[in-house]
Amino acid sequence: MHPDLTAALESLPHGPSFRFVDQLTSLDPGRDGSAIYRVRGDEDFLTGHFPGQPMMPGVILIEAIAQLGGIVAQTDPETGALADLRLTAVRAAKILGAAVPGETLEIHAKVEGRMGGLIQIEGSVNVEGKPLASARITLSGTLPD
Repeated sequence: MHPDLTAALESLPHGPSFRFVDQLTSLDPGRDGSAIYRVRGDEDFLTGHFPGQPMMPGVILIEAIAQLGGIVAQTDPETGALADLRLTAVRAAKILGAAVPGETLEIHAKVEGRMGGLIQIEGSVNVEGKPLASARITLSGTLPD
C-alpha cells in the first residue's frame, strides 16, 4: 500500500476489533476515498448475528462508511484534522442486503460539504458491485487552532 494511504488508514482512532476498513484503495485527500473490508467470519458480533447464518449487521455497514468518511475528512489539506471527530447523524440510510463471511466490502465515501466542524459525507457499501448499503452521514469535531 502507498505510504500516504497507510498513514491515512492508521489515523483511525478505532481499535482493531472495531475497525471496518482494512485497506484504502484510493484517496483524494479531503474529498473522496474507497476502501475494502474483508468479512473474516471470526468477528465477535457474528456469533449472535445470526447463529448458523452469520451476516454483517446493517449498522456496521453504516459504521464502515463513517470510518472511511472520517479518513477522507481528516486528510483535507486545507482544514487539517479535526480533534474529537465523531459520527453525529445518519440520514437517508438504506440497507439493501447483507455481507457474509468470505465476502469483501467495497466502501466509498465522498465529502459533500463542510461547515466549521461539521462534515457531510455520502457513502455506499457494495459486494462484487452489488449495493448493500448507502447513507448520508454527518461527522463533527473541533477545528484546529
